[in-house]
Amino acid sequence: MTVSDGPILSVVMPVFNEIATIHEILQKVLASPEVLEIVVVDDGSVDGTRDALNEVSDERIRVIMHPVNRGKGAAVRTGFAEARGEVVVVQDADLEYDPAEYPVLLAPIRAGVADAVYGSRFLAGPSRVLYYKHRLGNGLLTFLSNLATDLNLTDMETCYKAVRREVLQSLDLCQERFGIEPELTAKLARSGARVYEVPVSYRGRTYDEGKKIGWKDGCKAVWCIWKYGVLHR
Repeated sequence: MTVSDGPILSVVMPVFNEIATIHEILQKVLASPEVLEIVVVDDGSVDGTRDALNEVSDERIRVIMHPVNRGKGAAVRTGFAEARGEVVVVQDADLEYDPAEYPVLLAPIRAGVADAVYGSRFLAGPSRVLYYKHRLGNGLLTFLSNLATDLNLTDMETCYKAVRREVLQSLDLCQERFGIEPELTAKLARSGARVYEVPVSYRGRTYDEGKKIGWKDGCKAVWCIWKYGVLHR
């Protein structure tokens, strides 16, 4: 199934304490001709991000505020439910992923051969060199997820997952934090969705620069792989 010409992309942007980058990332996303709308979900920011979002006036941006911090998964699910475009993609607000690569993500969907496209940080794109232990952890989680789902992904934990909206909104997602990544992957696989991977660039940030994921999230991801990929198969 092909999609329409022109802007088709709903960009769901979960935000928590990103005052340093929120204006820049919004401008970068709006610069893409693929973008129909941005659904920003502020997940209880306390650093001034909310005030900045209240000043946004572009009609393509819709802002939803969570009263308290619930987690990335909760913010993403709120955005998914509100999306109106033919294709939905998650865009973190931290500038680690480049919105200029949306056409690369959308190409297999526009060609009618994919229902979901993962932007892999480990296929070919340029990446900032950081945190070898994180790379090992990503590899392990992807390996375990692939065993459970029988997909052959190289980067299950990537933020850049572009999914046709009707497929995405048919999935019953429930994770509140970073467990949303293996949950979404397992449920896409179980639905029979056609999944592709494409290379994307990646400019990772350090914990001093605001990186939030930690080892506890890795442990929860293993549990989610077991729960959604094996127990709920």
